[in-house]
Amino acid sequence: MLSIAIHGGAGTLPRAEMTPDREAAYRAGLAAALDAGYAVLERGGTSLDAVTAAVRILEDDPLFNAGRGAVLTYDGHVELDASIMDGEYQRAGAVASLQHIRNPIDLARAVMEKSSHVMLVGEGAEDFALKQGFTLVPNDYFKTEAREAQLRRVLSGDRGPANELSALGTVGAVALDSHGNLAAATSTGGMTAKRYGRVGDSPIIGAGTYADNRSCAVSATGHGEYFIRAVVAHDICARVAYRNLTLAQAADEVVMQRLVAMGGEGGIISIDPRGTVVMVFNSEGMFRGQRTSAGVREIAIYKD
Repeated sequence: MLSIAIHGGAGTLPRAEMTPDREAAYRAGLAAALDAGYAVLERGGTSLDAVTAAVRILEDDPLFNAGRGAVLTYDGHVELDASIMDGEYQRAGAVASLQHIRNPIDLARAVMEKSSHVMLVGEGAEDFALKQGFTLVPNDYFKTEAREAQLRRVLSGDRGPANELSALGTVGAVALDSHGNLAAATSTGGMTAKRYGRVGDSPIIGAGTYADNRSCAVSATGHGEYFIRAVVAHDICARVAYRNLTLAQAADEVVMQRLVAMGGEGGIISIDPRGTVVMVFNSEGMFRGQRTSAGVREIAIYKD
């Protein structure tokens, strides 16, 4: 069974704000990432390669809050976080507070595969990137007019419509390959107007990303402070491993019950060793998609 799922963030625009053209653009971006990841699996590639390929495309798409098109900090620049995890050996790599790496997911993978560390941040991470042959890009590369206008509204005290993709947007992917190995990857620009070097759940292994062949792979999106406190990604996999819950049961308990009780908003995509995909969110919507060798191919935004 080959299987992949992707997300482009929880906390969509309300239906009344989503024009047909805008929805079509989001769906096209999700489709491009989903099909690129699945193509890797279809030709015998690894789940790590598949999630990397899918996330890289979403990082390059300015519609999503990762890479180019990421939200801006209080000071008007972009700081990016990402992580990746291998379900076979539980290897992991993460990066945070990047300002000049075009595709943070590639650097997170390099940390996993070419260093003895799990997480590198800021200037140290970018120094490591240079030593690995990465080319730095100017911070302006990531900025878009839409995100600059969004920051101006936030700083003026006008938060705009509810769920305006400002606080909850993140991208991610989970996959199962032909060798039976799981992987998960997550990348984000964080929260609009974030300050003080704030880092959310996306680069934190166990909170925003987790993969273990014995239970599941998870990529999360939402209000990161809550996802960190609840250790969402690991908690879901632990409930599968230790309580013998189905993935759907575990995800529901964590996202729809525990997080809601805490006041946390967001969602997850996940996959189990049989290739079953579970996508759960307690926000109005979550940009998401899944594709499997059983013939399933689905892209969705809202609950129905």
